[in-house]
Amino acid sequence: MGDSIGEMLREDMACEGLLECFHGLKALDREVFAVLVDAEEPLTVDEIAEAVDRERSTAYRSVRRLKDTGFVRKEQVNYDQGGYYHVFTPADPDQVADEMQRMLNDWYAQMGQLIAEFREKYEDADALAVAAQD
Repeated sequence: MGDSIGEMLREDMACEGLLECFHGLKALDREVFAVLVDAEEPLTVDEIAEAVDRERSTAYRSVRRLKDTGFVRKEQVNYDQGGYYHVFTPADPDQVADEMQRMLNDWYAQMGQLIAEFREKYEDADALAVAAQD
């Protein structure tokens, strides 16, 4: 990803790049998300760690980031004799897309406000400079 909006607009971006662009997620997070999407059933952290060939703690941090951003859901599975474990599934893509659209709309509104403030600030400065020359 480029550092400026202009650079980002000139780059080819795949839809997976939205994970990084909107939420600052990492390559491993995208890989973990892809594993969960491709899985036929919910996965434990141990299964995810094995699939991405990482330590359990590393996989868990990635899953937690995905969960915190709404891309992954966590479910508790109870053992009959007591105890439980957690499994993870990808969130509904429509809900994730709707949330990204809301974030984009909020960002767009904030940028519009900043541009208006910039215009106002520097139009006033330009007018003062012209008046000072007269």
